[in-house]
Amino acid sequence: MSERVVVLTGAGISADSGLATFRDAGGLWEGRRPEEVATPEAFVSDPAMVHRFYNSRRLQLRDAEPNDAHRALVEWEKATPDFLLVTQNVDDLHERAGSGKLRHMHGELKRVKCEFCDHDRPEAGEISTETVCEKCGQGGGMRPAVVWFGEMPLHMEEIFWALDACTLFVSIGTSGNVYPAAGFVDAANRTGARTVELNLEPSTTASAFRECIHGRAAEIVPAFVERFL
Repeated sequence: MSERVVVLTGAGISADSGLATFRDAGGLWEGRRPEEVATPEAFVSDPAMVHRFYNSRRLQLRDAEPNDAHRALVEWEKATPDFLLVTQNVDDLHERAGSGKLRHMHGELKRVKCEFCDHDRPEAGEISTETVCEKCGQGGGMRPAVVWFGEMPLHMEEIFWALDACTLFVSIGTSGNVYPAAGFVDAANRTGARTVELNLEPSTTASAFRECIHGRAAEIVPAFVERFL
C-alpha cells in the first residue's frame, strides 16, 4: 500500500528563500509586537498601520524565489497519489514552485477581501483605506485575506481528516508554538502514523516526533525526499 502523506510547512522553509520570518530580528515591527498588528482589533483601531505592514510583506515577495525545499516537495507530490501539503505561510512560494495539492491554513498574502461583502480577489500590489471594493463599491473595508490572531484557520476539517488517514506526517520549518498546527503531530500519532520533524533546530514539540532531522530546509528537505522516494 502506498503512503498517505501529510506535510506541514512553516516560516523556516521560506526563510531559505530570503523571506524574513513573521518577527524580525528584534521581535518587533514599528515598535509593535506582530500580535498587535495582525488582529481584527488592530485593523479597526489603525487600518493604515495594518496596511503598511502587509504592503511591506507583499513587496518583499517580489524578490523571493522558491528554493530547493519547495521544489523537492513538488517532486514528492508528483510521485505520491495520496499527498496533502498544508502551509502556515501566507506567501506564494509553494505555488510558484509548482505545488498543486496545497492548502493555506492562514490565508494568502497576495489576496485581499472586503469586510463588508466578503468578496476576495488577487492583489500583488498595495491597498489602503481608500481602496474600493469592486463588488459592493464601498471603501475602507478591503483587508489582507489572511488569518489574524483570534480568527479561525482555514480548511481545518479537510486537514484533520487527512491527518486521521495519513501514514506519514512531516513537519518542516515550524516552531511548534502556534495552535492548531502545533497539535497536528499529536493527531497523527494517535492514528499510528510515522511522524518526522525537519527543522533548523528542535521545535517546542520535537519530543512528540518519532524522528527529528535538523538543519536548513533547503538542504535537509531535498535529502529526506530523495531518501523517501
